[in-house]
Amino acid sequence: MSAAARILSVFEGVKIAMSALRANKVRAGLTIMGVAVGVYVVVALSSVVQGVNESFARDVEAAGPTSFFVYRRPIGGFQVCDGTDETCPERRNPMITLDEVRMLERLPTIRSVTAHVATGGKFRYKDRQLDAGIEAYSANWTDVDAGDINPGRSFTAAEYEAAARVVILNTKLAQRLFYDSDPIDKRIFIDGVQFTVIGVYDYTASPMGTPTSAGEGNDPKAIIPWTTGKNALNMWVLGNNLIVRPRAGVTAEQGVDDVTAALRGARGLRPSQPSNFAVVTQDRLMEIYDELFGTFFLIGLALSSVGLLVGGVGVVAIMMISVTERTREIGVRKALGATRGTILWQFLVEAVTLTSIGASVGLILGILTAVGIRTAWPEIPATTPLSSIVAALGASAVTGVIFGMVPAMRAAKLDPVAALRHE
Repeated sequence: MSAAARILSVFEGVKIAMSALRANKVRAGLTIMGVAVGVYVVVALSSVVQGVNESFARDVEAAGPTSFFVYRRPIGGFQVCDGTDETCPERRNPMITLDEVRMLERLPTIRSVTAHVATGGKFRYKDRQLDAGIEAYSANWTDVDAGDINPGRSFTAAEYEAAARVVILNTKLAQRLFYDSDPIDKRIFIDGVQFTVIGVYDYTASPMGTPTSAGEGNDPKAIIPWTTGKNALNMWVLGNNLIVRPRAGVTAEQGVDDVTAALRGARGLRPSQPSNFAVVTQDRLMEIYDELFGTFFLIGLALSSVGLLVGGVGVVAIMMISVTERTREIGVRKALGATRGTILWQFLVEAVTLTSIGASVGLILGILTAVGIRTAWPEIPATTPLSSIVAALGASAVTGVIFGMVPAMRAAKLDPVAALRHE
């Protein structure tokens, strides 16, 4: 078949497919819906994952390109722990104390060490009440955070040492408690304890809640001194973790080595003993994140495959009906010289046309979802990558070819004489 004839057959196949769509609205609708769901899941999920990727990476980098984290226990994407020493012996690890924080700050390669714990609490201002998150930091937390405090200020080192009952609200929490009024110097209650508002924090952080994102994006949050969280709110300081920022010119590897050696020495660990703490670099944190979201993405692909399967079954049903209805036409075309390849090509074009319509619907819905997420949650810059568009359209075309092959081969193998006698 010449190139011109092949192009003509493509247009003819598309036209016939549109006619079949109008003639079999229910079956065609199910086919389109199945493919659309499959493509939508791929496009929407990849858009969200890419947006969260960018936001999460920005949060991690806010601490500085060489910064790293110290946790009481190792962290990972998926860990099995039933609370026993056999499955999770690290649950016996001692907490990271403030004395150890001060010891690490004296290391010549370390610029700052920020302690951090998090919990939730009940907030009240006059008759307004809501639940929100609480982030407790040491006084130097602004060294590892890219947010902005305006209006107001952060708490001072003196307020930190005195465990002063002062609080910084992120913009979401301030809006919910005070609406349009100025929150500075207002008194609020957190779990029944009175605090004075000294600042409003603004930062479109990642919804993943990394140790560097005090505001955690659109979630209502409050920031208080670490000492206040321990003394006034009885926060669970056993889960204290650190954000460590090396000095300029010091690599992350050198900083990790120095902090690890210092903590092991302070805790009297012998060379043969494992560390009873975990040092996590930014690269490792991103690996854990990718592992976690990679699993979600695989689940999304599985759901997408189900949608494509539904669409594929619909393609088989519609195309088999089309072959039956057009048996006599196929016989006439074969009698006039049409080859098996010509008939096979035409029916495959029809099948791919049906799945492409479904793919286009799913693609448009996926892009609109990304736009909606980006509009509703600016901290998640969801965008539809070109690779996901190509993959979605390619998957729909492959679905059309695979599931359209059986009816197309049946049409191509029809005996011309028998086909002409078909009523």
